[in-house]
Amino acid sequence: MKSFKKNYIGKGKEVKTKAGKKLDIVKVTLKMTEVLKHKHEYEGEEYITFEVAKMQKPDDFKRTHTAYVSTREEEN
Repeated sequence: MKSFKKNYIGKGKEVKTKAGKKLDIVKVTLKMTEVLKHKHEYEGEEYITFEVAKMQKPDDFKRTHTAYVSTREEEN
């Protein structure tokens, strides 16, 4: 049976205006050593496909989102 594994590659934070209004923007910082492990090629170009999800609660650094690459893996 196959399942999906989340490979975490970074975190992000909601962007707010100086007045404190939330915008529909998330600033994400990715760890390049992790990103490059998941690159794929299509028609001679390299790509990375990843997902950004809102965390249940902010972490100690007030980051509100996490970024990850989903990979299919065989379950034993």
